[in-house]
Amino acid sequence: MASVEFSEIGHTYAGVGRSTRALDGVELSVAQGEPVSIIGPSGCGKSTLLLLAAGMLTASTGSVQVDGQAANGPRKTTALILQDFGLLPWKTVLANAALGLQVRGVARRDRRELSMRSLALVGLAEFADAYPGELSGGMRQRLGLARAIALDADLLLMDEPLSSLDALTREDLQDLLLELWRTRGHASLLVTHSIAEAVFLGRRVVVVSPRPGRITAIVDNPGMGMPNHRMTEEFFRKVTEVRELLVAEGALHQAGEVL
Repeated sequence: MASVEFSEIGHTYAGVGRSTRALDGVELSVAQGEPVSIIGPSGCGKSTLLLLAAGMLTASTGSVQVDGQAANGPRKTTALILQDFGLLPWKTVLANAALGLQVRGVARRDRRELSMRSLALVGLAEFADAYPGELSGGMRQRLGLARAIALDADLLLMDEPLSSLDALTREDLQDLLLELWRTRGHASLLVTHSIAEAVFLGRRVVVVSPRPGRITAIVDNPGMGMPNHRMTEEFFRKVTEVRELLVAEGALHQAGEVL
């Protein structure tokens, strides 16, 4: 199982005639099998952290290690799920679920078996021959998750994957993400603008300042994953604690969420 280590991370994006400092002095350790949520205002570098962990971006300063190795490029057992699902509309549900396996050169028969198994886990097996345009938003997100499951990822990186969904579908998929973590034991980094979602899916909640992003607080959340956690007093206390931290940073009005 993977662990992630961000050490003194700083990152600057170069533009035409100007540069933007996205991150500054970020230190964060994610243990094997640990689910961590990251919350902060838009533009504070949250997505940049995910790209660094995925090996798709190199930090301007500092280093990132995944499973003890420098994150210098894509890693076979890291899965990145984006807000737009990253689906190919001309491919079937089954082919989309198998895409990562195909890129890795897995044999056709094995691709089909692994992909059908992942579709079954997210409740989409009966839609294997359908196309993304025939699916609801929630089903398309389930398909994005199925692709990650098929890869047998031990590190799941999620960039606001549920933000475009209605409230009921969003809670349903939050429950699915929690169940997948319980059964698979992967480490995860979830970027979200929802305070309640961060508390529901993070054993720790990392609060990031307005740009340049710095970690201003880490909230321990040991109740995460307990039965009916959303309905407990502890859940509401943690939501309030995170909200107060964002208010103190002057970041809440920028975070795009009221829960």
